[in-house]
Amino acid sequence: MRTGINMNPDRTRAKGAVRPRGSGGGAVATSTAALCAYIEARGLKHSRQRERIAAVFFEMDGHVSVEELVFRVRREDPRVSVATVYRTMKLLAESGLAVARHFRDGQTRYEVAMGRGHHDHLICTSCGEIVEFADEQIESLQAAVARRHGFEAETHRLELYGRCGRCRTARAPGEARS
Repeated sequence: MRTGINMNPDRTRAKGAVRPRGSGGGAVATSTAALCAYIEARGLKHSRQRERIAAVFFEMDGHVSVEELVFRVRREDPRVSVATVYRTMKLLAESGLAVARHFRDGQTRYEVAMGRGHHDHLICTSCGEIVEFADEQIESLQAAVARRHGFEAETHRLELYGRCGRCRTARAPGEARS
């Protein structure tokens, strides 16, 4: 799985970025229905703004910051507050419909959880691009290391930070190769 995501909200989605498997109209409807069931089970109230925020989030690609989501939602409803978006994303994470990611840029970014398998991340420290990948050899090696140490892993995440190929080739003249 390879998905290029640009962490810079002022730039458009990176070239070559792909929509995660399971995204689209059907996945949005399924995720929205799951959210409604979660809200009802906890005795919370439904709101059009919360439902709109969730629907917009489920339609977005990649690793979305609250600021990016606020910008997108306010195109449809300028009255949506930043606090409402934060509360909705917290609810989506608690319900298991979104995963909160904390990369080095200091912002919490969210990705849709439904229909997505485990994956790891390459993060460019120059342009902010995030590339998702899955590699069975890496997964097997991590499991073997855990077993060798008598450790039962519950979960893990792998994030590699460095410079992407585009940023490495765009280095300043005279800059030493790394």
